[in-house]
Amino acid sequence: MASRWLTPSQDTHPLRIHTDTTDFFRLEYGDVVVLGGKPYLVRHNAKEGRFGIDDDVKFWVKSAIDLKNGNRKIIKLVFYEKFKSRIGGIEFDCFRSPKKEARILSLVASHKNFMHGYSIEDEKGNLVRVLDFIQGKSLHSYIESLNMDHQAYFYDHFPGIMKQFIECIMAIHFLHEHGEKHGDIRRDHILIDRNSGQYRWIDFDFNYQHRENIYGYDLFGLGNVLVFLASMGDILLYDLKRQEHPALSVLREEDVNIVFNNRVANIRKIYPYIPESLNRVLMHFSKGANWFYENIEQLLDDLGDFNNFMDTSFW
Repeated sequence: MASRWLTPSQDTHPLRIHTDTTDFFRLEYGDVVVLGGKPYLVRHNAKEGRFGIDDDVKFWVKSAIDLKNGNRKIIKLVFYEKFKSRIGGIEFDCFRSPKKEARILSLVASHKNFMHGYSIEDEKGNLVRVLDFIQGKSLHSYIESLNMDHQAYFYDHFPGIMKQFIECIMAIHFLHEHGEKHGDIRRDHILIDRNSGQYRWIDFDFNYQHRENIYGYDLFGLGNVLVFLASMGDILLYDLKRQEHPALSVLREEDVNIVFNNRVANIRKIYPYIPESLNRVLMHFSKGANWFYENIEQLLDDLGDFNNFMDTSFW
């Protein structure tokens, strides 16, 4: 079954077959892992690829081939980590949870805006997730690949992108309504499905704890993606200083992103044609915000005002 995928040199050597995935470093290129009676040929370790960094290898995430039908799969093995994150003086305890991702995979099995797959235990009880491979690039990569000035982008491309991103926000709302969180909302965790054109969330095995607002971390993540999309990339203070940009004379400390203080959130000071209704939403994710969104309904309501503007303007 594996021979069609192996090089001649590999085909002459015995396959290493794994039914225990506890030590994920042992699962290497050309090995086979058997889960629930299904054999998967391991190809490569996945790479983080975050924001242009392509060499951060995720040894617990394997690219694989389903040897029964030849379909490409992503196999996520059990890996635990913990860290703390602080946003605007609010501290979140974050940790990786295979069980959470398994629950969500079951919940979103027919939802168009999420990755799909299933979870299964190996012979040692490790909860492995087997994911369908999504053909397409990340939203981050797509925006970074655009070669045009911001005004052309904002009028010609941004309305369509926003329509898709609002679907993504509503998908996160769907999770929250069912008592779940994404946990690691980033612009490279949205893939643009090449076959359907849908924006699809991936990687939801992170969880977090915070007593005041259990959905707050997701909301801040959505805000960061929204600022990125409206800006057609990050507006960095360093770049503005290097360019001696005239907006530097009016930018204040409260105009930067609440999470990443080197990025501008008040983008209307850079691009004055940005509608006030949109910029007002972005400012909820700035250092000068005096209150934060408590739930996604509030965010969607404010974005509705911007949508009304788009519907009645020359868009």
